[in-house]
Amino acid sequence: MTEQTFYEAIGGHDTIKAIVDRFYAGVATDEVLRPLYPEEDLAPAAHRFTMFLEQYWGGPTTYSDERGHPRLRMRHAPFAVTPLARDRWLLHFRAGLDEAGLEPDLDAQFWAYVTHAANFMLNSD
Repeated sequence: MTEQTFYEAIGGHDTIKAIVDRFYAGVATDEVLRPLYPEEDLAPAAHRFTMFLEQYWGGPTTYSDERGHPRLRMRHAPFAVTPLARDRWLLHFRAGLDEAGLEPDLDAQFWAYVTHAANFMLNSD
């Protein structure tokens, strides 16, 4: 018997897509974050983020297949990621996790990762 991946344990694509969709619904109207997304349509960013999270958590490797190594800090370097932007990003991601209603241990693991990642992306005061 093979061990279930985190991706499978949380419900796979549908769960990650729901979290990301809720996250971007918040970003779309956020006066701090929206300017950091140069595309008028947020759907391509949501698609990339969904692919990234799927791959990170043990799902399909579509992100790397299409875009190569994530290089998160490099890809975000052109944007001022301030503590305020980080906090707003986490606020909207938390809303997505809350709506997903994951088991507490899975939610805690997901939250720990995104909190760490958000702090890692800081590049401006």
